[in-house]
Parts: sequence; structure tokens; C-alpha cells
Amino acid sequence: MDYGSLVTTARSCRRFDAARPIPLSILVWLVDLARIAPCGANRQALRYVVCNDRTRNDRVFGALRWAAYLTDWDGPAEPERPAGYVGILAPREGGAGVRVDLGIAAQTIMLGGCCMIGAFDRAVVEEALEVPQDYEVQLVLAIGHPAERRVLAPLGEDESIRYWRDAQGVHHVPKRSLDDVLVGRFGDSNE
Repeated sequence: MDYGSLVTTARSCRRFDAARPIPLSILVWLVDLARIAPCGANRQALRYVVCNDRTRNDRVFGALRWAAYLTDWDGPAEPERPAGYVGILAPREGGAGVRVDLGIAAQTIMLGGCCMIGAFDRAVVEEALEVPQDYEVQLVLAIGHPAERRVLAPLGEDESIRYWRDAQGVHHVPKRSLDDVLVGRFGDSNE
């Protein structure tokens, strides 16, 4: 897959095929890729915890808040829940650049397919995943085999950025046009 296709298809997945497990080795592999991704000043401050244990997954799932724009949906039903999670941890003391490193690491894993969740009950997740006391969970990445189709859509006339599902369950993600976000162009065109 070329880079453009990889980025274009890296949409948050919120419904998974729970009958298809994710081996722990895959979760560890995703963390290994995030580990070697660039980070500010090569600090390598982030830590990770991975889980594909059903009992712990159930505890983590109960602490997550899914898809705020889908107001009539409380999250995936039992057969559509993630098969695994990656918790991205940062030192409780924080420090310069941790948020940037968090974004880089999360996007690295996201390219493999997941849903980044930043709205959750931190205490419940940290207890379920036995997070060391000097770290706190910054993001939970829900991982599994996709059980939904996700497509990009142009913004409508109302310019709403709210994602939505159609009658067939296809998840539409509105995006601004390139002309809307590119506010400057300088230099010679080499086309």
C-alpha cells in the first residue's frame, strides 16, 4: 500500500469483529513501531501497556466514552467490541514535548488501524491495566479487526465536521477541502 492510501484509510474504527482475536504479539509489534518513531529531543518518555485479556478488556471498555457525535449510540455492542487495547502512558510530571510525542506515537499505531480514545475514566483504566504510579494513561487505543466501513466525505453546506452513519451503517468522516486548509503557497511549481 502506498503512503497516500495508508493515510487515507487510517480512519477511527469504532466497531470491530470481536470473534477475531488480536494476538498479544501484534499489540507488542505496534508498540515496537511507536517506540522507534521520532520523538522530541529523543527523550523517549512514553511508556505503553498492551492488553488482549477479555476480563481486563471488559473493565477498560466500561471506562471508555465512545463517539460523542453519535448521540444515539453508546459504543460497540458485545460482538463489535475491540479485541485489544494499547494504553499510551506519560510521566505524571509531564515535561516539554510529551504531547507532541504522544501524537506521533498514537498516529504510528493508528496507521495499523484502531480508535484513539481520549475520553475515559482514567482511574478505572489505570487500575485495570496496572499502570505504574509514576505514569498516567494519556490515550487508549482500541484495536481489532474492523467490522464497519469508514469513508471520507466533503463538508456539507452547513460545514459541520460531525461524523455520521448512513442507513447502511457506513461511517462518514467529513473533511475540509485542501483549499480550505492550505492558507499559503510560496515557491516555484515543479509540475
